[in-house]
Amino acid sequence: MTDPTLTSTPGKPPEPAPPPLENPTAILDDPHQDAPPRALQLWMHRFSVFLFVLISAVAGVLLIILPWTPEWTDNYLLLSFPALRDVVSNGFFRGICSGLGLLDIWIGFWEALHYHEHP
Repeated sequence: MTDPTLTSTPGKPPEPAPPPLENPTAILDDPHQDAPPRALQLWMHRFSVFLFVLISAVAGVLLIILPWTPEWTDNYLLLSFPALRDVVSNGFFRGICSGLGLLDIWIGFWEALHYHEHP
């Protein structure tokens, strides 16, 4: 049995093939790729970067200062675990926490300095 799309009627000429595409990946490309971002999208991106920098800075300052205060070891959570309290009150552990605070501040400010308007 023959495929009806391959046969043509005797009095009718076959239809021409569609012209080839100049760019074969044009179907896959995003049509809005080069479009400028909308105002709301731009402000949401700005706000998210600001919030990230703010949270990073606050968490970093807390991680730098809090391990060296008495509240770090004299809290309700550590009173029932004396072995964990010894580990947390160790100067090496406090220094690691302060180092993580510095790293957190560094990441936040690096993100602020390398901010671009394109989301």
